[in-house]
Amino acid sequence: MFLSKIVGMGMYLPENVVTNQDLEKLMDTTDAWIVERTGIHQRRFFTEGKDTTASMATEASRMALERAGMRPSQLDAIVFATLSPDYYFPGCAPLVMRDLGISGIAALDIRAQCGGFIYALSVADQYIRTGMYKNVLVACSEIQSNILELSTRGRNMAVIFGDGAASVVLTRHEEQGKGVLSTHLHADGTYAEELYMPHPGSRRKVRLTPEMLEDGSMLPYMNGNAVFKHAVVRFMEVIYEALEAHNFSVQDLDLVIPHQANLRISNYIQQQLGLPDEKIYNNIQWVGNTTAASIPLAMCEAWEKGILKPGMLLCTPAFGSGFVWGSALIRM
Repeated sequence: MFLSKIVGMGMYLPENVVTNQDLEKLMDTTDAWIVERTGIHQRRFFTEGKDTTASMATEASRMALERAGMRPSQLDAIVFATLSPDYYFPGCAPLVMRDLGISGIAALDIRAQCGGFIYALSVADQYIRTGMYKNVLVACSEIQSNILELSTRGRNMAVIFGDGAASVVLTRHEEQGKGVLSTHLHADGTYAEELYMPHPGSRRKVRLTPEMLEDGSMLPYMNGNAVFKHAVVRFMEVIYEALEAHNFSVQDLDLVIPHQANLRISNYIQQQLGLPDEKIYNNIQWVGNTTAASIPLAMCEAWEKGILKPGMLLCTPAFGSGFVWGSALIRM
């Protein structure tokens, strides 16, 4: 059986840094309030006219390909995870393909929100395992700052999310026990409306009205308590599911990089697993919650800092809107 391994990682962060002190000027909040509830000190917002979801992913993908020693023409497929595409249609994968100067290969978008990287990685891994493709680019990118309302009304969502992109290159290999060992995917639509953005959707004949803008119903909504309660349970479940699939224990883990939803959730995971600080990596403090891009962004940062090393056993759990959740177990 073929297996897949990550041979290159890249990232892109917009240059516009937005601190908690910046948000204090726009809404009824404080740096202490934001840090206590989320762990976030700053995040990045895109620059209109310079950054797009696809262009940021292209920059991250070029970096990942260069680090993989691979040309864009060697790719067989692009799997793109985002909840914030450039256009209502088409998706971003064909746009990245165009920007990389290639055509004719498979290109598809994944809509799994904060679970986007795990879902996209799983699809790419299965393409390689079946022998259908040899080299697959997984690109994840989000621009969320322009769907947030930077006001007291929109505060609960506005302080959490940031913009950014990251990509990984997967390639085929046959060495057992290395690369992407397994992925584990789950969902439960029962709670879809606990974390969602209803408008502009296709449920109404008129997708956006002045009334929606006035009453705030076009803003993203999150039932924070419900999301937190479900997230901490599902995170733990998929970590143990991944370990048990390979007869590993928590002690075998070298590093956990969870979806950067909230630093309190990451701290809970660390406490429950009994992990020392050096075995969990977080960067939400400086980039916010970048949704589909959060795990590969943190992976790339950890690799650049020498924290994520070859041979390490890495687990990457995620939970997000849908509800969707999942994990990947990777031998780097």
